[in-house]
Amino acid sequence: MANSIADTELINGCINNSRRAQEQLYKQFYGPMTSICLRYTRNQEDAIEVLHNGFLKVYKNIHTYDSARASLYTWIRKIIVNTAIDFIRAREKFYTKIELEKAEEPAIEADAIQRMSAQELLQLVRKLSPATQGVFNLYVVEGYNHREIATLLGISEGTSKWHLSEARKQLQHLLQTMQV
Repeated sequence: MANSIADTELINGCINNSRRAQEQLYKQFYGPMTSICLRYTRNQEDAIEVLHNGFLKVYKNIHTYDSARASLYTWIRKIIVNTAIDFIRAREKFYTKIELEKAEEPAIEADAIQRMSAQELLQLVRKLSPATQGVFNLYVVEGYNHREIATLLGISEGTSKWHLSEARKQLQHLLQTMQV
């Protein structure tokens, strides 16, 4: 996906360490990247920390950006998601060595989810443990498979499956308690 002339100028400005270009890039992608960070963290402060760390990586590596491989948005998004994963890993040594090849898949009523706002859903997901929240986001929101998640997080595929199953169970329980 080709970038606009403005994107090319913005990228070149960032490569040349122009504070104005860096600020403009930050403002342009602040909203969508903050939303991603909020999905992976438990509170606003952690989300902002991930966002800032991610943008530092963007500025440091902008010279490696290749518009033939991805749009600027996609490239930045990947860096932000990877920064969120690094944050989760560094924040806690949370993975228990649980191996399940076939985790139970609890059903969540689609009807219950449709009645909720995006903010309410985000609040529910934030109640999950960081590891479970991370796997849930990578699988459900980002579309990674268990093998990819295992590689990204340094866990087994079975552990990834367990965390997804656990997320679904906990979310189902939270939804049921909200309906009572």
